[in-house]
Amino acid sequence: MTERITGATKLIGLLGTPIAHSLSPKMHNEAFAKLGLDYVYLAFDVGNQQLPGVIEGFRQLNIRGFNVTMPNKTIVCNYLDQLSPAAELAGAVNTVVNDNGILTGHITDGTGYMRALKEADIHIIGKKMTIAGAGGAGTAICIQAALDGVKEISIFNQKDDYFFRAQETVKKIRDKTHCNVKLFDINDHDRLHEEIAESSIFTNSTSIGMKPYEGQSIIPDARMLHAGLVVSDVVYIPKKSRLLEMAEEQGCRTINGLGMMLWQGARAFEIWTGQEMPVDYIKERLF
Repeated sequence: MTERITGATKLIGLLGTPIAHSLSPKMHNEAFAKLGLDYVYLAFDVGNQQLPGVIEGFRQLNIRGFNVTMPNKTIVCNYLDQLSPAAELAGAVNTVVNDNGILTGHITDGTGYMRALKEADIHIIGKKMTIAGAGGAGTAICIQAALDGVKEISIFNQKDDYFFRAQETVKKIRDKTHCNVKLFDINDHDRLHEEIAESSIFTNSTSIGMKPYEGQSIIPDARMLHAGLVVSDVVYIPKKSRLLEMAEEQGCRTINGLGMMLWQGARAFEIWTGQEMPVDYIKERLF
């Protein structure tokens, strides 16, 4: 690493909390080194309160760009100059590029999620999805799935600020796609069971299952899952969350968040550098 650092090295950051578990620094730094690019990627433990000052500092330092993860994906929109069409539709951002002081927010979670399913030979176009979580990642997934042709989506979230924001997401999806989307309280376990029973895939887009919620599951009872169901989790550390363990016990096919992390990162890499990430090399090195 020290051999690559120069006086002209460009910095890419990652803002979120908790953040020490993230594979993004290793993924991007391996890709920079492989392509001989003079960039370095560092993670910063930053929450909502510190976010405005950090972003202004990044702007003044002419940092090339940064990723944004939980819990900052939605609030970060307030501190940027412009949003990509997809980010504006989602109301969330996970990738920011700095062009001479102009900060533009993008959302690559949805495309990363759908690409991960495709690479795993999982096909959900024309089918029904049930998803837990209406935060930044969940919103991006729902919007991209609807745009790509998923027939029906049932969204479950606790009745907090995200729930009421999700009502706007539902309206946007209905207005701009042919997807039949509905929103429910995640504490309504009977309804959750019913919707999962009718679905081809169930996805957890919350942080339940990763630190500091390791060993916990968004599903209270494994019997809510059925054989033939695909169960996916955006969590990738641990590689097998408690939800995925429960799913395997019920005979479900499972997929963790590593593929989504890889493909959303590949798109962000391209936004910052203008070059394609060496995905096959990264798979060998990290996965």
